[in-house]
Amino acid sequence: MPHTTLIRNASFLVAYDAATDSHSYRRDCDIVFTGDRIVHIGPGFTGDVDETIDASRLMVMPGLVDIHSHPASEPMNKGWNDELGSAKLWGSSLYEFMPLFRPDAQGIPASARVAYCELLMSGVTTLVDMSGAWEGWLDLFAQSGLRGVVSPMYRSARWYTRDGHVVEYEWDPAGGEKAMAQAMEVVDAAARHSSGRLSGMVSPSQIDTCTPELIRDSFAEAERRDLPFQIHAAQSVVEFHEMTRRHGMTPIEWLESLGVLSPRSIIGHGIFLDHHSSALNWPKRDDLASIIHSGTTVAHCPVVFQRRGIAIQSVGGYLRRGVKMGIGTDTFPHNMLEELRAVGIGSRMVSQDVWDLRLSQIIDCATLGGARALLRDDIGRLAVGAKADIVMVDLDHPMMRPVRDPLRSLVYAAAERAVRTVFVDGAKVVDDGRVLTLDYEAASAALQEAQYRAEGEVAAADWAGRTSYEISPHTYPQT
Repeated sequence: MPHTTLIRNASFLVAYDAATDSHSYRRDCDIVFTGDRIVHIGPGFTGDVDETIDASRLMVMPGLVDIHSHPASEPMNKGWNDELGSAKLWGSSLYEFMPLFRPDAQGIPASARVAYCELLMSGVTTLVDMSGAWEGWLDLFAQSGLRGVVSPMYRSARWYTRDGHVVEYEWDPAGGEKAMAQAMEVVDAAARHSSGRLSGMVSPSQIDTCTPELIRDSFAEAERRDLPFQIHAAQSVVEFHEMTRRHGMTPIEWLESLGVLSPRSIIGHGIFLDHHSSALNWPKRDDLASIIHSGTTVAHCPVVFQRRGIAIQSVGGYLRRGVKMGIGTDTFPHNMLEELRAVGIGSRMVSQDVWDLRLSQIIDCATLGGARALLRDDIGRLAVGAKADIVMVDLDHPMMRPVRDPLRSLVYAAAERAVRTVFVDGAKVVDDGRVLTLDYEAASAALQEAQYRAEGEVAAADWAGRTSYEISPHTYPQT
């Protein structure tokens, strides 16, 4: 018989409210799940249970949905590209520096383990993992306990620079089609995985590295398989100008012309639209309208861009216009709660408006918005019939106090430090703030070794032959 768990008398329960299609606080409330499904929400439950958890000093909230992340590579960049950008490529680090610092075969699983642990500890229960396919990926993803959306990336070209100010593309369209076929095999394997928690997404990598045929074929596969589709687009000034040079269209215009904007589509980042101040007076201002009318979702990942002085202008403005939005972590730290803080503060800074964005809107994006982007209505919410993806937050943690509004205390102060317990699909994966499924400490030690190895490869890969420390010196000189 399935195991039944009663979380009794939650001091605050963030419950789905169908009347507002959002969430509401419920006080002194029980929540019960049997197996992987929530079966009861309300006070004073008296039915039979196998386990009872006292939640009288806890906030119980839905698991967060991270719709854009790169666990297999990005954790290794900590300390390397935190303050790194190409001065002659509009501050981006994508083209000159990202290709120089990649984990080797041993570093990839270490990187993924670190990211999975950090995501779980920050309340993520569903993760879109956008990585290049690697040996052992699906089994490790399943072992983590996360609800995993496998999103193997592929492309028709690689980008590079020979001088630090011109981006070039090495094209191999046949190689892109072959890589797509291999990615679809991985997606199919995820659907068959014995864990029952893995699914797939179709993800041609970046708009500027894919042929129109590859993008159209990818979207057709997503439709045929009834899967979400995601592509990086409008993520840099370089890309904006490259696409307008090639096609006389903005990145969003070009995607619309290809017929790939839809309710199943996700645009990774969606920053440099035709209204952005860096678009340099493009003679139209309706990229947002194309996104809105097509039902496409924007995956917003603020921290990685804020490190380089880049931001959406503004998130509140997107939402007021009617843009569907989800939240992603993209890069290190893989801490969803820190991303949520950055969403609010960053958007208010850019808009110079304290009322630009409310935390309720941010939480909705990180739960309901993410779920809808993944074409699901059974995650990102605490409701009868939904999946038992549940986060329990310690209201007695010193950084949560005073607890006037627990979600504000969590996002704006305590973050992952106050996350006590996490359930995914009804299984406990975090307890007392520690991941139960993976060894975080061992993974971080292995990742450290992988970074040491990567440091030695930088000079050989860099167009100017610079060492890692010449490109990214320490905060202070070593004496």
